[in-house]
Amino acid sequence: AQELEHHHHTFLQRIEDVAIRPISGIIFALFVFFVAFFIIRFIGEGLIGYLFDPLFENLYAPLLSKLSVWLGPGSFVHDVLIGNLVNGQVDFMQSFGVLTTGIYVPLAAVFPYIFSFYLILGIMEDVGYLPRVAVLLDNVMHRMGLHGYAIIPNLLGLGCNVPGILATRVLESKRERFIAATIISIAIPCASLQAMIIGLLGERGFGFVLFVYATLFIVWIVTGLILNKLVKGFSPALFLEVPPLRWPSPRMFLKKFWMRIISFLKEAFPIVICGVLLVSVLYALGVFDWISMVAAPVVRGIWGLPPDAVSAIAIGFLRKDVAVGMLGPLGLTNAQLVTGCTVLAMFFPCIASFTILMKELGLKYFLASIAIMLIAATTVGGLVNLVGQFLF
Repeated sequence: AQELEHHHHTFLQRIEDVAIRPISGIIFALFVFFVAFFIIRFIGEGLIGYLFDPLFENLYAPLLSKLSVWLGPGSFVHDVLIGNLVNGQVDFMQSFGVLTTGIYVPLAAVFPYIFSFYLILGIMEDVGYLPRVAVLLDNVMHRMGLHGYAIIPNLLGLGCNVPGILATRVLESKRERFIAATIISIAIPCASLQAMIIGLLGERGFGFVLFVYATLFIVWIVTGLILNKLVKGFSPALFLEVPPLRWPSPRMFLKKFWMRIISFLKEAFPIVICGVLLVSVLYALGVFDWISMVAAPVVRGIWGLPPDAVSAIAIGFLRKDVAVGMLGPLGLTNAQLVTGCTVLAMFFPCIASFTILMKELGLKYFLASIAIMLIAATTVGGLVNLVGQFLF
């Protein structure tokens, strides 16, 4: 037994008190996640801009250019391995070849954010802050069939959907992982997609940007509520120990960080390569032209978009931010542009997220998630089209 007549709170104990109370805890959580999101983007974009992009452009691109000349542009093998040349040059984001986009996306576009994400996540875990966030948001998330820990993958999805989907592993049941991964894929736009939406719509007025974000937020909540009612299974109650805040052990932190990085490279990299290979073959065979033809009635009739937007919607499966950029030159009205941006944000995830989603959920739940995406994008796109004609 121990008797304490008086105890002076340490700095960490004062933070513990602030972080666990309902009002101050929410404010503190918003601050922490804003800082975490900023650091993740800062490190990720720094690695891309100062390390990976120079390596790919200065060392790898010249080799691919020589290979492109040797294979001959326009040949089937060239279209699969190198992809399409943009202005006669290899474009790692738009060529969609196995050796171009297939290598660049997992290593130079996704891995830097994975690196920074696991770095920040490990610090927040070892400090002991994540259990406090889970407790604070458990009541809200429980109405969506999840528990408080599910907010972590959703917030991380704002940087990149790939680490967001991977982070659903912190959830205990298959049902929770399915719901969380589905709402991330539908209603959480990644950083590059957000940049394109803000850049394209912001020129016409910031109110249009707010409308898109408000729509996605409503879809996020409504989809979660519906899936909670429809998806069978159980969502375990949140039962965890809230540890005291502490300084992390550098040795244990680095060991866990290294294991996660190696695990990502072993699991995700081959999957993304195979996914890009499949898409490249389908694109070379003209399957996407057929998809554009099939989707034309929905694009024109329900969403109110012109025929030229069909190709942008089809490209959205490969790269959403590129697809949004393709809407710019089409001369769309305000209502059409808002509808197009909303639909592309909710439509099929990009190829990297698509392959990771299939890996994490398995074939059965993956197909169910894709069906939900199609229904949600078609329905919400039609509603936004109708509302936009009156508001804009």
